[in-house]
Amino acid sequence: MKHETVTLKRSLKLWQIVLMGIGYMTPMVVFDTFGIASDMTNGHVPTSYIIALVGMLLTAVSYKKMIQVFPNAGSAYTYTQKTINPHLGFLVGWSALMDYLFLPMVNALIFQIYLSSIFPSVPSWIWVVSFVIIVTLLNLRSVNFTANFNTFLVIFQMTILVLFVAVSIKALLGGMGEGTLFSMKPFFNQNMTSSGLIAGATLMCFSYLGFDAVAMLSEETPNPKKTIPQAIFLVALIGGVMFTVTSYFIQAVFPTLEGFKHPDSAAPEIAMYVSGTLFQIVFLAGGIAGTLSSGMSSHASVSRLLYVMGRDRILPQSFFGYVHPKLRTPSRNIVLVGFVSATAIFFSLATATSFINFGALIAFSFVNISVIAHYAVHQKQHRSAKGFWSYIIMPLLGAAAIGVLWLNLERNSFLLGIGWAIAGLVYLAYATKGFRRQLSSIEFKETEEMSPLMKVGEK
Repeated sequence: MKHETVTLKRSLKLWQIVLMGIGYMTPMVVFDTFGIASDMTNGHVPTSYIIALVGMLLTAVSYKKMIQVFPNAGSAYTYTQKTINPHLGFLVGWSALMDYLFLPMVNALIFQIYLSSIFPSVPSWIWVVSFVIIVTLLNLRSVNFTANFNTFLVIFQMTILVLFVAVSIKALLGGMGEGTLFSMKPFFNQNMTSSGLIAGATLMCFSYLGFDAVAMLSEETPNPKKTIPQAIFLVALIGGVMFTVTSYFIQAVFPTLEGFKHPDSAAPEIAMYVSGTLFQIVFLAGGIAGTLSSGMSSHASVSRLLYVMGRDRILPQSFFGYVHPKLRTPSRNIVLVGFVSATAIFFSLATATSFINFGALIAFSFVNISVIAHYAVHQKQHRSAKGFWSYIIMPLLGAAAIGVLWLNLERNSFLLGIGWAIAGLVYLAYATKGFRRQLSSIEFKETEEMSPLMKVGEK
């Protein structure tokens, strides 16, 4: 019998992956979170973005080190599984799965909010279902199609950010807000507190989600050891600069939240106050584009994580490890994620977002720990001064930065995350017959096409 094998298609270029990561982040999210963040930080949102960026860049360095060893989809799940313990790797992947599964739902709910504000007479669930159908169908196409469509949406959002900066400059020169283009007040003044800045940085962590998700595309680029580390670092850095610059101008134009009717959802009012109704309409279009780009990227990422867990036989392989022979996408997972995302009609935005940060911080923490486990514990590469710095100090700094965010994680997010983790532990105990047998996993072969990913038929 001859088996036909199907692999994910290695076709993505660096710029496509970078824009997928930025799309996942949603450039327009800086406006959606500004009101809450400004209140938390007492008017120092740009500083909190910088603090969060430091933690993300340190963790990006750890991602780079791990991808060079395991250039496969799976991200933190794969690294923990291979360097520490397969059971622990599953729990890390399970926790990250919560983050990835709920972000498409969050985007569906934001899409619903935008469209309901324009068409209030239309039942809100219709917008959720419409969003899910659109994103699912787009992801079922080839990964190149998904990436190229995402590129259009990201460029559109970035154009709106540039327009906003331009109208903000005009407003500042006209005496609005701080009344000057250059002011240190949004970054530092006597009213700022370390607790407020760190709380704001924890919230900003939500904005950076996506810089790591491009690791899930490792098996869809020709040279993952080089391309994916570059992409991860560029996504984090470009996102950080984009968020910091934009939030600086928002904060300079609006030093306080006085005058906002709805500070917790201030985006439409920001656009209106700065440049009137016409810009508000364009701004709204950018917000819709943001939900689509983030929804597409997050949907693609979670389907790849489920695929790897199926390929490793941790989840049923016949379903989750399937690759469509023509489209070269994990089509069954994509459809499944679509059905899960549609359950957003039963959630509020606050509930859905409370699930997000827990899984992300779990993943970030274990990527840093995996560097120490692989390079220092297993490979003993920490004995030189350079190795000690690279494989002990740097990942510890990354873990410490993420640890600070852990200390300020919102209580509901922590409790919901613990509940999800317990559910994963119960499943793991069942799958391993009380932890008495090891989880199956594939061997990683560093060839151009990697190992066969899925047998789809016999001849």
